[in-house]
Amino acid sequence: MRRDNYLITPGLYCVGRPTGDSSILVTANYKLTFDLLRQELEGLDMWILVVDTRGINVWCAAGKGTFSTAEIAYQVQRARLMAVVEHRELILPQCSAPGVSALQLNKACGFTGIFGPIRARDIRSFLASGRKADEAMRSITFTLKERAVLIPVELFLLMKPLILILTVLLLLSGIGPDIWSLDRALPRGGMAALVIMLGVLVGVVLVPLLLPCIPGRQFWLKGLLLGTPVGIFAVLRFWPLVGWTAVIGMALWAMSVSSYLAMNFTGSTPYTSLSGVELEIRKGLAIQLIAAMLGLCCWLAGPFLL
Repeated sequence: MRRDNYLITPGLYCVGRPTGDSSILVTANYKLTFDLLRQELEGLDMWILVVDTRGINVWCAAGKGTFSTAEIAYQVQRARLMAVVEHRELILPQCSAPGVSALQLNKACGFTGIFGPIRARDIRSFLASGRKADEAMRSITFTLKERAVLIPVELFLLMKPLILILTVLLLLSGIGPDIWSLDRALPRGGMAALVIMLGVLVGVVLVPLLLPCIPGRQFWLKGLLLGTPVGIFAVLRFWPLVGWTAVIGMALWAMSVSSYLAMNFTGSTPYTSLSGVELEIRKGLAIQLIAAMLGLCCWLAGPFLL
């Protein structure tokens, strides 16, 4: 799925029949974010100012610098908000705070930024209380249910690349002393596919569900820890069939896959900071890449060492 096909054109939108006195909510041009916000505003009369975040959600865009003071000011001027509304206030999502300075925003476009609640479902209560957010509106949770919501999304996004990877792996599994054999490719490719699929289930399903119970702070390490039993399973189950060299490759794949997919949740949780995410990605990706390449070399060398 291309990100370009899942974004909203930046600009000014309306919900209901807003007037010059209606509030203005600022959001990202990620379609899921926009649709959820509009759904929560049903029955209200409000303006929505959509800024260009390259199709990225508010929290991630604020960290990347695309949901920024300068971008909001640009969209305010582009939409000519001075002529649309009589007030000079913008309600900003709280998760945009890392990238937005309310003081600089006022200097840049003449509008004051007010940070609203974290969740779109709290906007009605926020407005009804005189634009005041209580502790619950300011608090981020990451419950079992909220973590489980991410699982189908990750699985869906994995479908196409996983099919491609498994197809290539099936072809490579047939390489041997006699150049290539279908009789070798099918059983070896099936074993490799099973181990990789187990690694996927660990990284995408078990890591988010068991997140608070897994030791360590960094997600790549959490995925590696839970992927280790899969690697051990591969060694115990398949070494008589493919040999030690190949089975070590399978174990390395399982652990690198589970580690990589677990790391995808880094930006979806309140557990890490922006600097922590950057550090984790640099360290985690290097280890995962080395493990995957070593695993591939072991897998290809396996038939020649039996």
